[in-house]
Amino acid sequence: MTPKTVLSRGLGAHIGRGALLQAGRSLPCAASRYGSTLTRQDKVKATLMEQLRTAELQGWTVAEIKEKMKMDEGCVGTHGAEVVQDLNALHLTAEEIYYNSPAGVLYEQALKHEAGSAIVSTGALAVKSGKKMGRSPLDKRVVFEESSADDVWWGKINMKLEMNSFLTNRERAVDYLNTRERLYVVDGFGGWEKEYREPVRVITSRAYHALFMQNMLVPPTQDELKEFEAGAAKKPFVILNAGVFPCNRQTAGMTSSTSVSVSFSRREMVILGTQYAGEMKKGVFTVMNYLMPLMPKRDLPPAERALPLHASANIGQNDDVSIFFGLSGTGKTTLSADPKRDLIGDDEHVWHSKGVFNIEGGCYAKCINLTREQEPEIFDAIRFGAVLENVVHDEDTGHVLFEDTSLTENTRVSYPLSFIPNARIPAKVPHHPKQIIFLTCDAFGVLPPISKLTSEQVMYHFISGYTAKVAGTEVGIKEPEATFSACFGAPFLVWHPYVYAEMLAAKLEEHGAPAYLVNTGWVGGPYGTGSRCSLKYTRQLIDSIHDGTLAKIPESDWEEMPIFGLKIPKVGIKDVPKELLRPVDSWVKNGKTEQEFEKSAKHLAGLFQKNFKEFADRCSPSVVEAGPKA
Repeated sequence: MTPKTVLSRGLGAHIGRGALLQAGRSLPCAASRYGSTLTRQDKVKATLMEQLRTAELQGWTVAEIKEKMKMDEGCVGTHGAEVVQDLNALHLTAEEIYYNSPAGVLYEQALKHEAGSAIVSTGALAVKSGKKMGRSPLDKRVVFEESSADDVWWGKINMKLEMNSFLTNRERAVDYLNTRERLYVVDGFGGWEKEYREPVRVITSRAYHALFMQNMLVPPTQDELKEFEAGAAKKPFVILNAGVFPCNRQTAGMTSSTSVSVSFSRREMVILGTQYAGEMKKGVFTVMNYLMPLMPKRDLPPAERALPLHASANIGQNDDVSIFFGLSGTGKTTLSADPKRDLIGDDEHVWHSKGVFNIEGGCYAKCINLTREQEPEIFDAIRFGAVLENVVHDEDTGHVLFEDTSLTENTRVSYPLSFIPNARIPAKVPHHPKQIIFLTCDAFGVLPPISKLTSEQVMYHFISGYTAKVAGTEVGIKEPEATFSACFGAPFLVWHPYVYAEMLAAKLEEHGAPAYLVNTGWVGGPYGTGSRCSLKYTRQLIDSIHDGTLAKIPESDWEEMPIFGLKIPKVGIKDVPKELLRPVDSWVKNGKTEQEFEKSAKHLAGLFQKNFKEFADRCSPSVVEAGPKA
């Protein structure tokens, strides 16, 4: 029997197998997320209300709880039948299908069916992702296909997978999903700009995954649901998440029980053996990293094509857009969250020929040692509708113990962009970046707190993507350790890094945007003897970029730093002392010698050179020469 749609008041509507289609019934529409979900019994809502009450929600009255838990009734019309037909075409035959369901419904489903789920004191849903509590980059595979074979940067980042193995994994995923009584389907977009966005459909067996992706994808309006139906101009990219079930290690190309594989020609991704929700988020970003450089047309000059960016972005009152690149621990989220500027997004963007847009509909922030004092926007976003991943909480009070890393240091929270007070929604702007900021946390104390980059240095440092780990951040690290991640996001690249770097350099040249390297790490010596540059000073340096202070410094007041060739100021900036901005001077002031600095600088330069050997064959001599000289 073909599943049919039931729309009913209460907790919304779900698509149930063999249920009666009630035609002609008019229901109000949700303002932000359109879908269908159905309560089978009124007691479901009462049960969930009781669970919320016992969570001791801070400062919430009974009336406020009821308002939070008010379920948006479905408003999908004939689209529900289209969804069922599409699932039938994929040979998926679950008894119940929850489609773009309201948060309250997914809360109830997670609490009822997914062990470890709970509502914490602020109203957020705390979940567990199972054994895997982070991404599995060594298990990522890209199908070797004629249509994309010459485009993909094959190697340790994009490991080849034969189509037969992909189809074997796909069949295994479908078979597992068909053993589930209920499935959760989410339709949303990757990207806020209509001309460039990609429709994405997620099919999963976990309610937590559905709520997570409803937060992270751009929600469709009611009229936009037709873009996910058969015959639409663009076929949705389908993520089959059967991560609860392992892949078969004997399948050719598999190296563990985990597999995250993508086929660009089939527009499908299959996840097996990991329940970590970040795989879906970064899966969408990987797809955008491949497709965007092909748009609007493959043969256009680099400056005219769409450039995906693993970066945060904000915009000032004068429509000046800033792009912040940076790996974990460099301050990307902190520095882009500026009360004087609107946040466009915290992680993934596209710079196209008419401006910048956020790829995501939400944020995915780290929670380790989170406090309201340090990160008020993120802290206050942890409320009803947010998903807390792998955190520890007090079972009696519901309070989250953000300092507790007994499960993992990679504790996370996912929430809609609308939870940030100064977020720009829609998250797109018809303005080109006025400045590019590369953030690094140099634990060797060599790089200056701020430096100005040439166009060749932009390409070199973008391709390098440098930062450093320090003792205490990971087990076994006792000395500063350099980390390089091409384009500040190597695990998600599809094309060779030079392709993205060439596009970035071309756009900077066309739009006249300066680029700066900002070291948020150590000054006056390496980790252990120097000190980390104060956040107060770093914020002032960022402000000096935004308010034009740096641009007003005459060229005669800049000089080239030895070994690294970076332009550094000869004068102080705002309240930042001159000697702090000049690494050699700050070392000497801290009791070190120029010879000690030079030794450390040459050591770091050698690490840069060693890393860049992998990319040099695709880069021009001028770009290779823009790097440090050991």
